Amino acid sequence: DFGGNYRRTIIIGNGAESNSLEKFFQEKTSTGFRHIKTILLNKEEDIGKYFDFILKENIDEIYCSLPSLSQSQIKKIIDFAESNLKTIKFVPGFENLYSKKLRHEIYDFVPVLSLRRILLEEPFNKFIKRIFDILFSLIVICCLLSWLTPLLAIIIKAESKGPVFFRQKRNGYNFKQFFCYKFRSMDINAEADSMQATRNDERLTKVGAFLRKTSIDELPQFFNVLAGNMSVVGPRPHMIKENEKYLKTIDKFMVRHFIKPGITGLAQVNGFRGEIETNSDIVNRIKFDVNYIENWSLLLDVKIIILTVFNSFKGEKKAY
Repeated sequence: DFGGNYRRTIIIGNGAESNSLEKFFQEKTSTGFRHIKTILLNKEEDIGKYFDFILKENIDEIYCSLPSLSQSQIKKIIDFAESNLKTIKFVPGFENLYSKKLRHEIYDFVPVLSLRRILLEEPFNKFIKRIFDILFSLIVICCLLSWLTPLLAIIIKAESKGPVFFRQKRNGYNFKQFFCYKFRSMDINAEADSMQATRNDERLTKVGAFLRKTSIDELPQFFNVLAGNMSVVGPRPHMIKENEKYLKTIDKFMVRHFIKPGITGLAQVNGFRGEIETNSDIVNRIKFDVNYIENWSLLLDVKIIILTVFNSFKGEKKAY
């Protein structure tokens, strides 16, 4: 998804290191980079005027020459990059570092720093997680959903009119939309795509309240996992309306879309699931999502799955 087999790059700022990096991109095309432009500017210039160009040219990676940029320019670039799912990297002058948690790489003797390490961008990790997702979802579908689905279909249809499954558009990996599936837990209503389920929600059916309390309503998402638009573990996908509400106001909100969304996640097993009642609910959810992205491991996925199963039996106060 990076313009064929290439990652399209842009360098912002000037200096000996950025000149060497530009030369590296131009001469070492076999490394998988296609350099589009180097933007030279002074520390007083408004960097924002170049953002439309970056979007129009489908730039994948932004390289910032730190010695030639001001702190305010760097912050503006970081905010733009993370809000638009662009990878950002720094060509250092060490006195200008903006973040403490940086990954160090060498491009042909040129040092480059990444703002954060997204482990699931690495092909081997992505492969391992995908194999785990396929095997785990097949086990759930064959051993559980094969007999539970027809049983629930009879109960759901007997209590209320409407389909067995509820589908809703959500934003997933790279903010692309997909249909997320659940067992229907509410009467058919006009607010399904605009209003979250709330405590004592009158739209809930009796069986629906039980399904949500035990999280059984989420099980059809294993078909989403098998199809490849979700993972077993990852940031929970929000309703489109919720994303529109928070993407411009909550810091690092878009970072959660650097990987596939999950049926369960680190935020959910730490109590930040369900209805967003206060601003701290969404802020803490994003903190846990970013923490998961930066510290992913297969062992962490297994731990989150075990905690999710335990919590579903124990019951959670925000499972409604």
